[in-house]
Amino acid sequence: MLPGRTAGRLLAAIAAALLTELLASCDSQPDHDLLALTGSTMGTTYSVQVVDPPPGTDLAGLRRRIDAALELVNDQMSTYRPESELSRFNAAATTDWTPVSAALATTVAAAKHIGAASGGALDVTVGPLVNLWGFGPARSDDDVPAPEEIAAALARTGLDKLEVRLDPPALRKTQPDVYVDLSSIAKGYGVDRVAAVLAAAGIDDLLVEIGGELYGRGLNARGEPWRIAVERPQSVGRRVLRVVPLRALGMATSGDYRNFFELDGVRYSHSIDPSTGWPVRHDLASVTVLADNAMEADGWATALLVLGPQRGPALARSLNLAALFIERHPDDRLEVHTTAAFDRLTEAAPNDSVGS
Repeated sequence: MLPGRTAGRLLAAIAAALLTELLASCDSQPDHDLLALTGSTMGTTYSVQVVDPPPGTDLAGLRRRIDAALELVNDQMSTYRPESELSRFNAAATTDWTPVSAALATTVAAAKHIGAASGGALDVTVGPLVNLWGFGPARSDDDVPAPEEIAAALARTGLDKLEVRLDPPALRKTQPDVYVDLSSIAKGYGVDRVAAVLAAAGIDDLLVEIGGELYGRGLNARGEPWRIAVERPQSVGRRVLRVVPLRALGMATSGDYRNFFELDGVRYSHSIDPSTGWPVRHDLASVTVLADNAMEADGWATALLVLGPQRGPALARSLNLAALFIERHPDDRLEVHTTAAFDRLTEAAPNDSVGS
């Protein structure tokens, strides 16, 4: 589901999301049993940590249910699988209502809601532009598209060109060549589905991560809230900027420092501004969002990053979103801003800032 040409970068980067938990486990003796499961999905990896699973838990069966849930999400939402629900919808040159699964309709509805609330900063019809810039399955060149190519792709985008119905679940294009890309929100949805599988197995203390998007509930093996690192936004190496406790929350980070290409000294990020058709060009390096579920955190992290260092924080404050913004200055200095909602959710960990 993620761009193939950047998968290697992302696979090397995944460990950062759980860095703090892993370091802490080396520094102190766990008080409870910890079960860790890992695997591959959506062009990246997943990690599941479970504390004190109920006696008699069938671990092999649990892994099968996790893998099956993620396989289903891919079959519903991947643009890399020609026979997925979403790929078939994209390929159909029709403006009729197309029946889809409740999961696909729910995810599109959530994306459209965030898109509307953000003034179009999250636009899941931006797929033609993602492909054009080389961040999707259709093209992999590291070059700058011609203006006429960008204009043609823009003509196929817009939230008004995609409609969703929840009962019965269906999608409809108002223009036959609309192409939907859910990579900005589907990993978060996958995290939530895995968390639901674990909850159904009677597991209360858990941490789920897919490609850096997370959901944590309960306590870790040391009887503390799950502690997750927010990275310094740098393309080489890994350094922790701040540690965030997760208490029944989803968490997602969107940034310009892992998925990009450079040409003639200019960095082109995978985050496309739907209003211009170009990768974002501002000093906001990354955004971390906390929400009730990982899907919402995933979508909002993308939207706020696209909005930039002024409009992003302003909208987050107005909507009472829990967000952390890292702005990069020309002298390599980092400036960190948080919303009041973010501070409230993390205030129990006053010493978890590592510094900038």
